[in-house]
Amino acid sequence: MEALLPLAERSRRGPARAHVYTSLRDAIVSAQLAPGRQISENELAARLGVSRTPVREALQRLREERLVAIVPQLGTFVTHISEGAVSDAQFVRVALECSAIRSAALRARDSDLAALEAVIRRQDAAREANDFDRFYVLDDDLHHLLCDLSGHEIAWALSQRAKGHLNRIRRLSMPEPGYMMEMIAEHRAVVAAVAAHDPDAAERTLRHHLRMVLSTLPAIREQHPDYFEEEIA
Repeated sequence: MEALLPLAERSRRGPARAHVYTSLRDAIVSAQLAPGRQISENELAARLGVSRTPVREALQRLREERLVAIVPQLGTFVTHISEGAVSDAQFVRVALECSAIRSAALRARDSDLAALEAVIRRQDAAREANDFDRFYVLDDDLHHLLCDLSGHEIAWALSQRAKGHLNRIRRLSMPEPGYMMEMIAEHRAVVAAVAAHDPDAAERTLRHHLRMVLSTLPAIREQHPDYFEEEIA
């Protein structure tokens, strides 16, 4: 848990529980807290410089997202990646984001398109620097902007709550050869369709892009078999 800095060392605003939740969720998604790892409330509270209450609240939220399991008498553990949960998350993500982008294509203004293009340029810089963490954040930034452009900001919030296990696959995919380059090319195609104010093309290109995100799943499972739930014969 070395990557989890005390919250006092972070420039933060708002309640501690939100920042504890974000820190823990990010650590699980990036595998800094590896699947199967036991989590100590006392250790986390001490490392993050908070009381046990926000830690306990954050763990309850993460339990609802199936990212941790609280086992009576044994403790709290980071869950293994569930392909069923990945599939559920993908279903929710496609339903929400493909609906949102149709509205975004009709509503996008020049300033909105400029903001999207700026994110893609920063993604390219992150790719050149092999900065996987930065690329992952920028990937989310682009999809967040597209959802917000629909006028229904709740779409992004709901999608985020559902896709914890999918995000673990996305983050583990970053070092795959050619992955970031392919994602940038697909992002450019999606933004071009939005710029053309073509909702059908925008939905079609985004739907293809979201399918491609899962194309690395077999390779990730082969590389990290201990990260996944055991398959039931």
